[in-house]
Amino acid sequence: MPLSKIKTNSVADEVFEAGSNLIVNGAMAIAQRSVSETAQHTSGYITCDRFLFNFVNEDELRLTVTQEADGPSGFSNSLKLQTTTAESAVAADEELRVIYRAEGQDLQSLGFGTSAAKKFTVSFYVKSSVAATYGFNAYIYDANKVFGQAYTINSANTWERKSITFDANTSDIITDDNTVGLQFNWFLMAGSNYTSGSNSSWETYAQSKQAVGHTANAVATTTNATWQITGVQMEVGEQATPFQHEDIGTTLAKCQRYYTQFNASGSYTNYGHGTVISSTQCEIQMSLPTEMRDEPGFSSSSPVGDFRIYEAGTRTVTSFTASGYSNRKCGSVTVNCSGGGMATGRSGKLQDDDNKPNNFIAWSAEL
Repeated sequence: MPLSKIKTNSVADEVFEAGSNLIVNGAMAIAQRSVSETAQHTSGYITCDRFLFNFVNEDELRLTVTQEADGPSGFSNSLKLQTTTAESAVAADEELRVIYRAEGQDLQSLGFGTSAAKKFTVSFYVKSSVAATYGFNAYIYDANKVFGQAYTINSANTWERKSITFDANTSDIITDDNTVGLQFNWFLMAGSNYTSGSNSSWETYAQSKQAVGHTANAVATTTNATWQITGVQMEVGEQATPFQHEDIGTTLAKCQRYYTQFNASGSYTNYGHGTVISSTQCEIQMSLPTEMRDEPGFSSSSPVGDFRIYEAGTRTVTSFTASGYSNRKCGSVTVNCSGGGMATGRSGKLQDDDNKPNNFIAWSAEL
């Protein structure tokens, strides 16, 4: 008897009522960092929020990654990658995948680790220039268990909906906290170290079980090959229901729990206010739009000299230093400036130095 169920275009969208989607930004509506990035070959969040790229041991491979204004009926956007420099050959230890991580406290309705554990279903729309079989898995962080399944793109350059059901797990608890509970991995390139095992249930992790059945390396080895995804949904139960759309404000607020980026808007954009603590330093506080998952880390665009502190005159920023006073609702950073002469105790504000359209300040509490 099969331990899993995989469906393709047979999902009957018109029949079922939408359930509760446990994926954030599954419609790829939010891309705070950027809508397009070229020559990508470094792991990290690229364009669409909440979806992480992982590169391992690639050589020549370079990608253009976009929030693409293209999707199946009912979707305006998708996450797209295009291979601009192809990998000449895929070695055993090479991989490329797209990752989604879900908080454990959002997954308690699964009841994993109890006799009442429930199955869950992941569905998504996918399109690629390469019609092949692609590795996919779910991984339970705390239990170190992986369940690898593959899906097949039947027709090149055609949107297809895939639905993959995972068995209930009565043995392994997903911890009820704000750390990673489940991770989903969509493989685009996988060497034999990732494909040589077998996996058809929740099993102890082994690298060889991650991309079982994967044959789609041509995405990485073919110049201009493409892969796109949207409409990602995870729900309790065995049946994929129609994608649960939500208003853009709700999706943005959910994304800002993990990452918040303040972008330049005209000349002398104000980012935050604070207090001068020395002749060359100002402690700046920034209210965050929603409570973040954890105390966030700070980052900014470069060069930092494109920012200034205004305090009875202007001082060019030379560096930012994490202050240690940030919390989930407020970011705090020490701004170091050139020139000196600021008066301790006076107020100051962090601004763009004139019109700097590429400036940003960001706070991250990603999983």
